[in-house]
Amino acid sequence: MIHSTTLVAILLVAATTYLTRILGYVLLKNKTLSNKQRKILEVVPGCVLISVIAPYFVKDNVADLLAIAITLLAASRFSLLPTVVISMLSAALLRTVLI
Repeated sequence: MIHSTTLVAILLVAATTYLTRILGYVLLKNKTLSNKQRKILEVVPGCVLISVIAPYFVKDNVADLLAIAITLLAASRFSLLPTVVISMLSAALLRTVLI
């Protein structure tokens, strides 16, 4: 069974990610955006996800550090959704094998 604080954290991260995506379009729907501004709006949800995993950068856990390296490699090659899936799977697999 999932712990209630974990569930709340997941729901808050999901809501924040969704709101960062949708609010940009709602607030700027009647404005003309430059290409640079559009690109910035597209990366905001990814920045929210990075803020969730950033604390793992300072951990000494080898499995998590390897998962972050795999995630960075995936992020340089794929879009957001495949990167998130690869990062979750690599973290789960590496934690299972190495811990």
